[in-house]
Amino acid sequence: MADFLCPSVNFIGAGTVSETGPRAAMFGTKALIVCDGFLASLEDGPVAKVKESLDASGVVYAIYDGVEPNPKDTNVAAGLKIYQADKCDMIVTVGGGSSHDCGKGIGIAATHDGDLYADYAGIEMLTNELPPIISVNTTAGTASEVTRHCVITNTKEKVKFVIVSWRNLPKVSINDPLLMVAKPAGLTAATGMDALTHAVECYVTKDPNPITDAVAIHAIKLISKFLRRAVANGTDLEAREGMAYGSLLAGMAFNNAGLGYVHAMAHQLGGLLDMPHGIANAVLLPFVERYNLMVNPEKFAEIAVAMGENIDGLGKMAAAEKAVEAIVRLSKDVGIPQGLAELGVKESDLQEMAEMAMRDGNAGTNPRIGKLEDVVQLFKNAM
Repeated sequence: MADFLCPSVNFIGAGTVSETGPRAAMFGTKALIVCDGFLASLEDGPVAKVKESLDASGVVYAIYDGVEPNPKDTNVAAGLKIYQADKCDMIVTVGGGSSHDCGKGIGIAATHDGDLYADYAGIEMLTNELPPIISVNTTAGTASEVTRHCVITNTKEKVKFVIVSWRNLPKVSINDPLLMVAKPAGLTAATGMDALTHAVECYVTKDPNPITDAVAIHAIKLISKFLRRAVANGTDLEAREGMAYGSLLAGMAFNNAGLGYVHAMAHQLGGLLDMPHGIANAVLLPFVERYNLMVNPEKFAEIAVAMGENIDGLGKMAAAEKAVEAIVRLSKDVGIPQGLAELGVKESDLQEMAEMAMRDGNAGTNPRIGKLEDVVQLFKNAM
């Protein structure tokens, strides 16, 4: 049996941010805009354009602009106060994965009693419908605007946890590449490699289906074609739109087929060290996938071809290895650090992070099931 979950309405293309207001007017009368301080401060930026669209549709709004990278339970609590005090009836998230995840967290907290981590971490633990969420995306990376995943950092335990539920799905996603053209090269690279990680991990996961295979492999093709261009020239609108499609397709794929050890391990780097999620994924990806090669070399050979590699005349494993080589080359080309040590990770952290990674929900769908010492070694390899 396979199911396929995705927001019921998805707008993609230049100028689609203007759809925010008309759609919001279908859901209620007062929105909480969830974003970070930087986006809120831009005079003609994404938040300003969302406000303009809401104003034109007669939807009033309050703003929570305290979202941090790797959004924290404290961010959710602060946003919830504004949501309740201003009697909001919907949530509009503006930004990348941090804003979208924080908005989902606020929606969960507004409709569920108890503690997010203690009571709702896991799969399908939610019992109540969330307020309508419209996610206006500004990065081609996490695809949180189209997924059922809500990733929050518990500040006391210093651990990232995931609340996975169909109830988390935004009602509307908006991917307007015009909102992405000003993103700096480093952020473009990190979020783009995050999207590639989604597509690759999903393509070789334990639980694929024909739909997820189709969208994941096309996402790999698009990201391989357009990421270098988007990093080299942030105003290349064709590249930005290609990356928006690639990220969205990768999100549609992993939302339904799961991920693997890369994400299970990256979550620990984010929770313990507050490392940017895309960077953590990008550094870990080639090491984990080389570990996974033996399970399904045919699919890795297909990834190699999607990334532009020539595998003619190669044996099965040699063709599969080309996929890892292509990942490393793309990562280097867009300026991703090539080891965890230079990012401040210490050998003394690895055992604890590996133990937590083994408990992460993403570990269960990795195609090759290892032991604790295997994950410790993967961390060591990535140092």
